Amino acid sequence: QVQLVESGGGLVQAGGSLKLSCAASGRTFSSYAMGWFRQAPGEGREFVAAITGSGGSTYYANSVKGRFTISRDNTKNTVYLQMNSLKPEDTAVYYCAADGNIIRVTTPTAKYWGQGTQVTVSS
Repeated sequence: QVQLVESGGGLVQAGGSLKLSCAASGRTFSSYAMGWFRQAPGEGREFVAAITGSGGSTYYANSVKGRFTISRDNTKNTVYLQMNSLKPEDTAVYYCAADGNIIRVTTPTAKYWGQGTQVTVSS
């Protein structure tokens, strides 16, 4: 079992930045691919970014490419999402996810999910 806890959300003006963190329990964090998803009101859960267990490969949705950066620190059992140049359309609840299969953290089918953190971007 893996428990994930997101933090770092909040209110920011358009053009600003936030850094989200997802802290994971367990002793095998590096064996899990990690992903970030978001869900706006009335919308489905949307893929944002993913990273392999070693951190060697990253993947991004076209909507955030060039603005967001996913990273991880396996010594701290934590994955991050640095969000720059935020836009109002980035407003959503952001979730982190973990799975042994990278494919499952690029589609919303991961085995483990956090409870989410709210990101609100004002105009």
